[in-house]
Amino acid sequence: MTTTHSLTIEQTRLLRLRAQRLYLSTISDPGQLIRDLGGMQSQEWAAAKLAIRARTAGLTAADVQQAREVERSIVLTWAMRGTMHLVAAEDAGWMLALFGPHFIRLGERRYRELGLDEDTRQKAAHLMREMLTDRGPLSRAEIAETLAADGIPVEGQAIAHLVSYAALAGVICFGPERDGKLTYVVLDDWLRFKKPYSPQQPLEELARRYVQAYGPTRPDDFAIWSGLTIKQAREGFAALAGDLIEVDMMGIAAWILKPSVLWLDDLPDNPSVRLLPRYDNYLLGYSSREWMVDSTYAKRIHPGGGQINQTVIVDGAAMGTWQHKHGHIMIEPFEPIKPALVPLIEAEAQDMGRFLQQAAPLDDIF
Repeated sequence: MTTTHSLTIEQTRLLRLRAQRLYLSTISDPGQLIRDLGGMQSQEWAAAKLAIRARTAGLTAADVQQAREVERSIVLTWAMRGTMHLVAAEDAGWMLALFGPHFIRLGERRYRELGLDEDTRQKAAHLMREMLTDRGPLSRAEIAETLAADGIPVEGQAIAHLVSYAALAGVICFGPERDGKLTYVVLDDWLRFKKPYSPQQPLEELARRYVQAYGPTRPDDFAIWSGLTIKQAREGFAALAGDLIEVDMMGIAAWILKPSVLWLDDLPDNPSVRLLPRYDNYLLGYSSREWMVDSTYAKRIHPGGGQINQTVIVDGAAMGTWQHKHGHIMIEPFEPIKPALVPLIEAEAQDMGRFLQQAAPLDDIF
């Protein structure tokens, strides 16, 4: 891999926007989008749907629900970083085989603190499979009630760790919504009509998906995004060596897949504006956010405690935050907004209303 390009911060943002399907995307299939991205952060299901909106053309929230609950081309489970993600249905098997044992091992100390030894966790997962097979989709509260009747600890955080363990072990995943809340189902039953994909080299495949969706990037970014070790991250990048181009990213070595370099010849004619939801991939895929938000305003996006706020980006740079309350979108800019951007922000607000199938007018932002 030899360095062939020196990137400005603007070019870095452009490449990452394109990689994340946040610029010039014509995708209208949620399954294709999630496959391309490797996965979608989904610890808040409502936010995950808005993240799909920002990267697709013409979809509605109902279409996303159809893809997850009826077509089942995407599945909601625990994956990267041991957190909730949408992954493509055909990828669920190999991803859980890669991530599951790793994050279960990392969680051993917390399991012990909660009184959940290996025998207890395995018994709970077995009981979950039985009850979900017999009774169909169940809420977490319903699962907890049944487990408690068998003497399994479910108080406090125990039930949350038991269901995530069962998901990481490939036993359960999220099923349909019921009264606005997610239920759980048996993974194998939920995806029984889906043909699984089995890459020969799962770590290499994961690294390829990551660089495709986040480049220009580095192994330490890959480790942060995936939750795997830096050793594994470096091995993944090394396996891709023949397909990568090394770039100088403002004095730092980074890598992109070779076809991505062509995007540098396709600069935007007009500013690109996106309203990103909480915990968006674009804000979580790297070890640092300095390239996209000035340090003066960083705390407004990431105030601490793991919280990532809703962000307005212009050409890939953060320019403010936003809120959606009572059908209105309120922009809180870091600095006065240029008049030329107002119609583009309004268009984003209108598109969000279209996606949610409700009015989403923009409140006064000046």
